[in-house]
Formats: sequence, structure tokens, C-alpha cells
Amino acid sequence: MVIDQACGMVMVLAPCRRGPATNLLVDISRQCNTSLPDVAAAVVAAWEEEGDSPLMQRALRRLYAEDRGCDSPLTDEPSGRSRS
Repeated sequence: MVIDQACGMVMVLAPCRRGPATNLLVDISRQCNTSLPDVAAAVVAAWEEEGDSPLMQRALRRLYAEDRGCDSPLTDEPSGRSRS
């Protein structure tokens, strides 16, 4: 399912857990007045075009931080991944 795929991509790039990733996609869907499947498809398409680009990582981290109302997307949400 495209929503699950997009959620996984947000989890990798933000980084965050599944719940916050899903919430972020839902919030974007509401703010843009666009269906969740369409938002998810756009995330997947951007991933396929840009891959694991620094620009995409920064954009998702910023959206995630804004969604949580904090300066850092990593606050209180350990991803289990080491940072390099």
C-alpha cells in the first residue's frame, strides 16, 4: 500500500517512529486539502526521483519538527538508528 510505503520513507528520512510519521502525512493531507493516498503517492514519487537526497531529508525533518512544535525532530523520538 502506498501509504505504508510513504510512512516508511518518512520514518527513515525524518527519522521518527511509525505513529508520528503517519500523523505527519495525515496533517499534510489536511493542510493541503488532498487525500492521504495522494500525499503518500507524492512522497513516494519524490523519493523515486530524488532518492535519499539531503534536500528531501531536510524537508521531512523540518516538517516533522514543525508538526511536533519543536526545534529538533529527534526530541523524544529515538529511531534506533545511529547518526553519522
